[in-house]
Amino acid sequence: MVSLQLPLSTINNKIFSHFNPKPASCLCRVGNRSRAFPCNKYSIFRGGEGTITTATAEEERLLPDELRPELMPKHVAVIMDGNGRWARQRNLPTSFGHRAGVRALTDLIDLCCKWGIRVLTVFAFSTENWLRPKLEVDILMSLFEMVLKEELKILMRQDVRISVIGDSKKLPKSLQKLKTEVEDTTKNNSGLQLIIAISFSGQYDIVQACKSIVEKTKDGVIQPNDITEAVIEQELETNCTKFPHPDLLIRTSGEQRISNFLLWQLAYTELAFVKSLWPDFGKADFVDALCEFQQRKRRYGGRDS
Repeated sequence: MVSLQLPLSTINNKIFSHFNPKPASCLCRVGNRSRAFPCNKYSIFRGGEGTITTATAEEERLLPDELRPELMPKHVAVIMDGNGRWARQRNLPTSFGHRAGVRALTDLIDLCCKWGIRVLTVFAFSTENWLRPKLEVDILMSLFEMVLKEELKILMRQDVRISVIGDSKKLPKSLQKLKTEVEDTTKNNSGLQLIIAISFSGQYDIVQACKSIVEKTKDGVIQPNDITEAVIEQELETNCTKFPHPDLLIRTSGEQRISNFLLWQLAYTELAFVKSLWPDFGKADFVDALCEFQQRKRRYGGRDS
């Protein structure tokens, strides 16, 4: 696989332009109520120079009244589904849907930073997505590069640490290099950890973990009888975080499946399926999912006494 032979600037200007600016306020539905939230308080205006609006510490941790801070999840995972359908509904190329999905992701990152969520894992590109038309795959690879470059300064200001998981050997060489650079640049950040799953699947992760363990048994590092769940978890790529098990998984577009995502890690994760297509996913959807999460009782296989 090689990168699309178009300059990133050409892709950005010709394919991903003409998006409307955000309004001064957003009317969000929470439960049976509608509330107006000022967009500049909860969202970052991302311009060509990567500027960020300033906010007080209190504003950055301000939660909507519906949410209880002591019940907030530490790790949220998202299957960002519906970019293609969003574009088709508007008679636009699929690439426009992917670009619109980037905006939804940056808004979600902002909210996670301000609400104290520790880890956000997003399913950006699955191992099965390599089967899509070559042009779409090439545009996606170029989009990943463009977004990582454009957003890095802002993410640094937000103290975000970036980790990229998946079969990186299949990625274009330029994206492999950029992945390493971004991870190294942000490795000392202590805020939100953003885990981006590219060329990833749950089955891939389990298989690569098993291969690693087999090699260690061959080398005498570990004995077969010593293999436990904890040993396997150490070899999974989500071992890059202190909180490898998502508390909450959100999937957009109304589909109700996990699509070969974090198969091992989702054992006791609460699932929330949202009807909105990913580019339309906003603060109200996130608040609704968090409210539903906070109302559930997590028993981890046990029962109340």
